[in-house]
Amino acid sequence: RNAIRDRTKIWQTREVPYSIDPSVSPEAQAAIQEAVQEFHTKTCVRFKQRTTETDYILFKKIGGCWSNVGKTGGMQELSVGDGCEFKGTVAHEMMHALGFWHEQSRTDRDNYINVMWQNIQDGKEHNFNKYSQDQVDTLGMPYDFGSIMHYSQFAFSKNGQPTITPKQSTADAIGQRNGLSDTDVQKIQLLYSCTG
Repeated sequence: RNAIRDRTKIWQTREVPYSIDPSVSPEAQAAIQEAVQEFHTKTCVRFKQRTTETDYILFKKIGGCWSNVGKTGGMQELSVGDGCEFKGTVAHEMMHALGFWHEQSRTDRDNYINVMWQNIQDGKEHNFNKYSQDQVDTLGMPYDFGSIMHYSQFAFSKNGQPTITPKQSTADAIGQRNGLSDTDVQKIQLLYSCTG
């Protein structure tokens, strides 16, 4: 939940128009609605059905679960493929679209985790890149193992061994996808200047 430094890539009105492509499964459509509801309940960002807006998110079944980081301008696809039909998984991708990188990409991540490069699937190493302070803004918030934007300990493992290990014991389950953590919510409120 490192926020994007380039503030031109956030949704300035706090409204995010979206459409759901017919390719999206009924289960994934339900997960999208649950995720939308969670953002509406906990933050000031509003995802709303697109009418004629030029900039919008198109939820589509493309392959895997992925999203651009921040607003790209025009129609931007957010993939909800097989295995993505869960509220937390969809909310994770929606946080990317709002302008948040992965938690373990934070500039200061080496103070909190070890990346076990030898256990990562070949060709997937880039998913564990650390970003510079030019690219990410922690918004002054502490590192959050419980963030919906944190990878699990076994993400992209090629051998069943952990790819991420915490440097100190943590009460939080690393890589939870149940819903937005309290810190996730606070970061959205800060990036989008929510009040109240």
